[in-house]
Amino acid sequence: MRAVVFAAEGELTLEERPVPEPGYKQILIETAAVGICGTDTHVFDGEFEGTVFPLVPGHEATGTIVALGEGVNDGVYDFQVGDQVAINPSTTCGECEFCLNGHQNLCPKWNGLGVVASDGASQQFFTAPSTNVYKLKPETDLYQAALIEPLACAIRGWDVLPRRLGDHVLVYGAGTMGLLMAQLAGRAGASTVSIVDLNEDRLQVAAECGIQNRYTSADQADREKWDVVIDCTGNIRAIEDALTRVKPAGFFQDFGVAPADRTAQFSPFRVYRDEISIVGTMAVLNSFGRAVELFEAGAINAQAMISHSFTLDDYAEALDMFRAGTGRKLQIRPNDSESRVLIP
Repeated sequence: MRAVVFAAEGELTLEERPVPEPGYKQILIETAAVGICGTDTHVFDGEFEGTVFPLVPGHEATGTIVALGEGVNDGVYDFQVGDQVAINPSTTCGECEFCLNGHQNLCPKWNGLGVVASDGASQQFFTAPSTNVYKLKPETDLYQAALIEPLACAIRGWDVLPRRLGDHVLVYGAGTMGLLMAQLAGRAGASTVSIVDLNEDRLQVAAECGIQNRYTSADQADREKWDVVIDCTGNIRAIEDALTRVKPAGFFQDFGVAPADRTAQFSPFRVYRDEISIVGTMAVLNSFGRAVELFEAGAINAQAMISHSFTLDDYAEALDMFRAGTGRKLQIRPNDSESRVLIP
């Protein structure tokens, strides 16, 4: 089989490898689709903590079960060859204080398939622990369902926000995560949802996803402050601006991934005086199953969000296109024979 490999920091290769054998309580999956996201660029550039090269990237994945390792169905599971599945890429030690206290996503030995030390899904077949595999309905679109993993991250983001009925919500960034957070806002009780992005094309996607208020600057809005402000850009200037938009007693969420060595300026006095809560959110925590349920219930407009699919041969092109900020969600489809433009 063929696999994209990050051989070393900044070094991408395409390799022929044997199809992996599923080990104890592992499942072998034929890959359908893998989303490209900012984490992949951080991994490739050597900026993600703990990454071990060489590594097959790809953590937003779906596929079809082709083989079951020993012991997979000995407990509560009933997986069958041919099942359509989505995969939670996060694995943890299960023994540290964070795992035992319900904060597994903060485990110091946290490992993401395709991110840290285990190969991901940018290959024709891959294995995953049975505990990380979630069945999908037969009628679920396997390609669109690759959005379930980022949706699970968005649900985790809302888990640490107040979810009060009637709140006004402002989201910075109309990329994949911004669109997901904004689409979930109504289900979390928001009375209005606004989104800010400098890219007019991305604001058009936001319109297709039903986001009411769309601006290239929050100054264009008919209000000055919001109850909940979420940054999904990781851009320092955007974060600094977003913090000024929070109402007294409001919440600011740092959702986007900023460079680890960058700092943002804000007024500590205002945080104190206006009782502003600042919260972070990291990956997935007990939210993947809910993401499957919400996705299959039609909570997001998945079709509007995916614009291009790429073969393994064109992985480098997909990475460059992602960095350039062009297109919508970009996917790798390892078993396809040609790359496609899905939405011009």
